[in-house]
Amino acid sequence: MASPRLETFCCPNRDAATDFVVSFQPTLFGVLTLSSAALSFVFAILQILPKRKGFRRLGQFPLTRPASSVRILFIISLCDILGCAGIIIRSSVWLGLPNVVEEISVANNTSIWPETFCVGSSMWIQLFFSASFWWTFCYAIDVFLVVKTSAGISTIILYHMITWGLAVLLCVEGVVMLYYPSISDCELGLQHAIPHYVTTYAPMLLVLVANPIFFNRTISAVTSLLKGRQGIYTENERRLANEITLRFFKMMLVFVICWVPNIINESLLFYLEMQTDITDSSLRNVRNAALTTWFIMGILNPMQAFLNTLAFHGWTGLNVDLSLQQNRELAWESLSTSVPNTTNPNPRVGTTLLYQSHIQEAKKANGNGQHFDAISVLSEGKWPLDGNNSSPMYEGW
Repeated sequence: MASPRLETFCCPNRDAATDFVVSFQPTLFGVLTLSSAALSFVFAILQILPKRKGFRRLGQFPLTRPASSVRILFIISLCDILGCAGIIIRSSVWLGLPNVVEEISVANNTSIWPETFCVGSSMWIQLFFSASFWWTFCYAIDVFLVVKTSAGISTIILYHMITWGLAVLLCVEGVVMLYYPSISDCELGLQHAIPHYVTTYAPMLLVLVANPIFFNRTISAVTSLLKGRQGIYTENERRLANEITLRFFKMMLVFVICWVPNIINESLLFYLEMQTDITDSSLRNVRNAALTTWFIMGILNPMQAFLNTLAFHGWTGLNVDLSLQQNRELAWESLSTSVPNTTNPNPRVGTTLLYQSHIQEAKKANGNGQHFDAISVLSEGKWPLDGNNSSPMYEGW
């Protein structure tokens, strides 16, 4: 799981509240986090691998889409997968070598390996999940800008600078403040630990507060574009707007399910830290609630990797295609802007190029091609709509 408490646990002279939750049933907790992370890791990778004909590949339909939005979704999944990898390694070591955890104590002054591994693995996990938060925030900004101003691939460089720069800066700053003056003798006190917790939870809270606002404004902008297409708001267009709304809702639902328990748990532990004796009988319910949310975090935090891919793309199937030749064709397909070849033996490439040709013609006819692409990426290929039918065009692909 991803919690600043695990980085605080790396301090031999850690506070009582941190020691209370981390030391409670460590074997059971390690098994749960390892199982959850391994399951999420495997299925998330299966979700983003290319699939054979008949299955979706990173989306429901092959279509031309703004490169920045596609790349952001892929980077979010990659950050989640790398975060899960860190949880798997840390949990495996702690389960296989329980002495590593026991040696992180004031009594042990001879070996720095346990503390080094503890800090390194915790920083790895925090870095990539924090980057995932920043990329999720950038995705909300990007889809809004794509619809409103037709921003495209040029903004991806700026997003890289913002996300990785802030993730690294805040992670390093928080750890330096936490382990001052040294990792073997961390300074105690809430005032000293607060900067570390702020740098961890700031991007999380930003996504919880800002993303719904950007998503809501994006939906309003899409609705206006759909109404302006023919001057009316038909059932087809209403259904498309609902599809986009549902996609944003699923993304926020996954984020809330996976990370709100962290905020609840941290609030409970901060409350315990402010008490003179956390073992007091009057605090029993608070301790039980803290332990319950702690184990919930251990299960749900790693599951974000798999659940995010479901929210982004739906279930893409298990029929993985690892053919090198097929991958080369797909790479060429993404770069190709030529007229489709009717003799192409690969039906997926042929239909994709036909669709790209149709999009280019529609752009010329409508004079609003960039907004055309914007709605296309948000609707996962269910745009354009065929005004003569009750369902989106190419829905059967």
